[in-house]
Amino acid sequence: MVPLRLLVILLALAISDLHSLTWFVNVSESEGPGTILQVFTFNCSSNTPTLELLRVQPPTTFFNTPSLAGREGIYVAKVTLSSSARLDALAVNHYELQLKYTCGNLMEEASLYLDVYRDPGHIQCAGRFVSPAGEIIQVPETVSPGALLYTLLFPGLEIQGAQMNITSAQDPPYFPGPFSIDEKGLLRAPTQGLKGQAQKVFQLQISVTFGQGQSCKGMLTVKVLPVHFSQVSFLKKTQDIIIHENLGPGSEVIQVQATGFDLRYEICSPVPSPLYSIGRVDGVVRTTMPLELAGTLSAGVVSTKLCVKAFEQLRPWASAKLILTVNVQPVNHWPPHCSPTLLVTEVPEVTPVGTILSTFMCTDPDSPDTNLHYQLRLHSPFNAASLCLHDRVLEVNTTLDCDTPGACFQLAASILVHDSGQPQMTRPLDYEQQRLYMLTILVIDHGQDWDPTNHRSGSCIITIEVEDVNDHAPECEPPFQELTISTPLGHNVEVTKMSCQILQEPQRLALSYSIVGGNHQSRFRLQGAVLVHNDPVFGSPWPQQPCTYELLIRVADAGSSIPHLSTTATIIVHLLPWKASTMATSTHRAIVPSRMIPQLVTDTEVFWQPEPWFVVVLTVTSAFLLLALGWLLSKLLWGLTQVLQAPRKPGKALLLNSIQRKERSIDGFMETSRMEMSQAPNSVLSLEHFDNKAQGARTSRDYLLNTCTGTQRWL
Repeated sequence: MVPLRLLVILLALAISDLHSLTWFVNVSESEGPGTILQVFTFNCSSNTPTLELLRVQPPTTFFNTPSLAGREGIYVAKVTLSSSARLDALAVNHYELQLKYTCGNLMEEASLYLDVYRDPGHIQCAGRFVSPAGEIIQVPETVSPGALLYTLLFPGLEIQGAQMNITSAQDPPYFPGPFSIDEKGLLRAPTQGLKGQAQKVFQLQISVTFGQGQSCKGMLTVKVLPVHFSQVSFLKKTQDIIIHENLGPGSEVIQVQATGFDLRYEICSPVPSPLYSIGRVDGVVRTTMPLELAGTLSAGVVSTKLCVKAFEQLRPWASAKLILTVNVQPVNHWPPHCSPTLLVTEVPEVTPVGTILSTFMCTDPDSPDTNLHYQLRLHSPFNAASLCLHDRVLEVNTTLDCDTPGACFQLAASILVHDSGQPQMTRPLDYEQQRLYMLTILVIDHGQDWDPTNHRSGSCIITIEVEDVNDHAPECEPPFQELTISTPLGHNVEVTKMSCQILQEPQRLALSYSIVGGNHQSRFRLQGAVLVHNDPVFGSPWPQQPCTYELLIRVADAGSSIPHLSTTATIIVHLLPWKASTMATSTHRAIVPSRMIPQLVTDTEVFWQPEPWFVVVLTVTSAFLLLALGWLLSKLLWGLTQVLQAPRKPGKALLLNSIQRKERSIDGFMETSRMEMSQAPNSVLSLEHFDNKAQGARTSRDYLLNTCTGTQRWL
């Protein structure tokens, strides 16, 4: 028991969020009273919970108040069908139940959606025939023998092989002969007729049996009326009328009138009539459903032939018939739809006259073959004739001379497209013109079984709020910039900050910025409205020559509304290779009207501005150079001192020994300096006196020697 109880607790905890769930249940129309529709479990440990059925749409008594049982914080609720439940998918196939759950201070609501589906094996006996009073019909005593008196209609009986029988006694002297009824529910007069049976009443108990032992019983009362001579007639035997498809259910089509006493009206063909009904007393023909010609039943909606019968209430055999033909014409529901819906383009001022800018493809959702009419409306500049529209083609009409102030820097126009339907549709919604629409819907019940003349009606109000969608593209000031930059390695530099807004709707501050062209090697990026130059990525070479980037920046209104309107701004950036010196660039932007091409003047000044690290490197290098020069100078001075202190005329052997000792150490030096000495001017070498000759130990080459100064000359 403990594991089972633990499982129940875990299940309750897992599905206890009643307030966060919406249930969808499918149920057959054959389900009867007491059927469990939904079971749910939840926990409420602090208080005793309650579960209420707040409302049912459409209103009905088919559902019981939810039952609730449980203990120790775990509760099980059930929603069931009541004793009056008679589900019928043809009448109502969808119910919405609103439930209210209370646990202490916690109150939540949940919805249960119930869809009723057809059951081919489920047939109900409905209408006045199976009511306690039964059905009452009146027939004249002059009715023809075997004439059709009444038709019992039950949905689905024709496919179930239903059997109908008159179970009440039909023996003389009470009956002139037996009434008959067949499997189609057709009640016919006795073969002897009803002549002489005026003022008599015959009660027929009828039993209906269909599949798997299902059956129902009803009472049909036949009153025989005496025949008096009277005249019932219509002024015309046939009549044709035209109505529009936008008539809602219950709308008046026409009122027919016949001459006679205490008349009643009915539609005798088709039976039943799916599209139209007639007032039994007033003869007003009304629609019973939407007459949508685009639906699957459009073939039977376009033209409907009705047989309308007028008869005296007390003497139904005194009657007349009218053939009424109702023709339905389509109604214009939708405005034309065009592609593209928004066109933003740029053209040079040298564009030839007649150049096609765009061809608009528009269609009418109501009728694809309808003729559409196009009209061009220019907004700015006013009274401009720079553009023209030929049918669906937008062309350049005149030379686009943009040098004149305010001429054609930006042209705004709209194309009005309307169809030839009735009424003409041109209406998109405009938030700035009307933000709220309130529609009153009238609902009339035309399906009363007990009294067809008693109609109930109700109304509801539908409020439509128009969402604010931007109608204008942003504008940037200036729309064109030209800048020159030079950035050091390892730095990201802000290039410029764009200034854009929607002038017609200044409250719209949310704009999106994106680079849509010219950003080669991804040198630039946007941080909101700020354009930033990126430090080159690892391995990407730094440009050795000046380069120019022509960046196209798309500026669009941001938000949930669609479509987004945008404009394109141009920023030309001249990027200089980085050097120790920096070229300072000052850009002067001339203030010009928004519809003129801005004129930019750039002045360049060159000055010395080394980077701090370059100064440090230059200082350290100079110090090392000075130290090296000082050391070399000191060595030269020391060598000169040694030569001056040597004896003026040493012995030849001593000098040769000294030369041999030093030969190995200086031989390499002599070899390297030979070329330099050989290049000395002859005038200088001729001044030197050599008084001895020797040979190098390593090179075996002869050279001359000055024994006083130690100077040598290779031979």
